[in-house]
Amino acid sequence: MTTLLLIVISIALAGMALILLSNWWAFPRLKDSTASVGEVKASLLIPARNEAGAIGATIEGLLRQTYTDFELLILDDHSEDSTGSVAKAAAEGDTRLTVLDGRAIPPGWLAKSWACQQLAAKARGDVLIFSDADVRWSSGALAALLDEFERSGADMLAVMPTQRTVSWAERLCVPLMALAIHAYLPVVAVHRTPFRLLAAANGQCIAFKRAAYERLGGHTVVRDNIVEDVGLARRVKGMGLRLRMVEADGLISCRMYCDWRSVRGGYAKNILAGFGGAAGLLAGTVFHWLIFLVPWALLGLGFVGSEIPGHPWWTLLIVTAGLSVRSLTALRTRQRVGDGLLLPVSVVLMTCIAAQSLWWHWRFGGPLWKGRRAVP
Repeated sequence: MTTLLLIVISIALAGMALILLSNWWAFPRLKDSTASVGEVKASLLIPARNEAGAIGATIEGLLRQTYTDFELLILDDHSEDSTGSVAKAAAEGDTRLTVLDGRAIPPGWLAKSWACQQLAAKARGDVLIFSDADVRWSSGALAALLDEFERSGADMLAVMPTQRTVSWAERLCVPLMALAIHAYLPVVAVHRTPFRLLAAANGQCIAFKRAAYERLGGHTVVRDNIVEDVGLARRVKGMGLRLRMVEADGLISCRMYCDWRSVRGGYAKNILAGFGGAAGLLAGTVFHWLIFLVPWALLGLGFVGSEIPGHPWWTLLIVTAGLSVRSLTALRTRQRVGDGLLLPVSVVLMTCIAAQSLWWHWRFGGPLWKGRRAVP
């Protein structure tokens, strides 16, 4: 039985390593650009709720873009702080900025999808770029994004912003998004096959051709989907449109959370839907314990006298493979490589997040986010 277990773990890790190697060469990256004009007018669309502490720096960075043919629409989504006034002050009268007041959320809609739908209705650009209020843009980022849009021929461009992490909770949990993308999802299959399950996106930065966005039905098709970014990506593929993914490579970045409480709450909000429900989340948790924690246990048991096949070399090889996959995805996405050595701690923390998500679901019917129930 132990031999079979080791074989299964070895095969799974070998598959991850192969996907990671293929993505290392095939996954596109944004390239810095100083272009100032072009044939495309862009609409930068940012829903913002209680973002007074972040929105000012975001707007200042966007209004310093080398590519200048764009409009910037901010939707103040019933903020309980000074988000709207901070946004206007940061623009210093720049006429490219418009701050909109969000309307009441209709029945059946989630707040973010409704905010994005309102923004799209007001936008005039040929390319619609949805971004979050805490995302930072370097001066050449918009030009680089539009260059990649043209180069790839995308109808939807799913940008993966570089994640900025400071606290230990951030460093141990946030980079696991890169592990999931680069070790589980072959980008060639995302780009070249019609299978909807082979699709991903990060709602921190998504761009659409206006015609494609309108054809797929905009955010109405994900009105009640808490992982609306992935839902849109799957909808695009299902309609035969072109989904393309790209790493921001530092040009677009985001610090999602600031401590364990916000990390736990933020991930617990999405993780249940991301795994397709309670059964999928439980299965995913068991899988990650099996792949990344059980080998450590077998390694230790072998040293205290238990009969473990191939001990210590087989278990040691498996442990090293798991740590290497995590560290290499960190290297590929500008994260701290050394933090990958704490992968077992990361798995335990993500288990706590999964438990929080399940508790919210069973006790309250869904999570709370920014003071509102995150279910329609």
